[in-house]
Amino acid sequence: MSVKCVEVLRLYCVIPGIDYSSESVAVSRRENAGAIAAGRVAIEKASVSRLPFPDDHFDLVTAIETQYYWPRPLDDMKEIRRVLKAGGRAIVILETYRGGRFGAWKGAVMMALRSRHLTLDQHRALFTGAGFSDVEIFTEPRRGWFCGVGTKPGIPPS
Repeated sequence: MSVKCVEVLRLYCVIPGIDYSSESVAVSRRENAGAIAAGRVAIEKASVSRLPFPDDHFDLVTAIETQYYWPRPLDDMKEIRRVLKAGGRAIVILETYRGGRFGAWKGAVMMALRSRHLTLDQHRALFTGAGFSDVEIFTEPRRGWFCGVGTKPGIPPS
């Protein structure tokens, strides 16, 4: 991306963020205070199960280290698809998955936290079951990391 593009994004792009935890929202607002004051970031308390955004709104939605705790993962993936424009992408990044390098001991921790610890096939099934196409699953085997990417079907607006 050119320097000019980055400058334009900094000037005109507002990046929204959500979390269902009041504590996490407070920390995020504190850490991003400068960007919030500049009008480039907005952080709200909300749930992935009911995103406070209109249909077909975003080109990209990211979920980093959150899917473990989603109340209804398939429905929540459908909610993400709802707010994406045609051709938009969803990216889910996690530091562990069942079957990964550290999956056995991290799985025990996940169980204690009452969170989900899914296999690669289960992650793929969430994307495809929610209606995403061109699903790609990437892993970093040495560290046991996961990244899933899916595209909302349809022709992107011009």
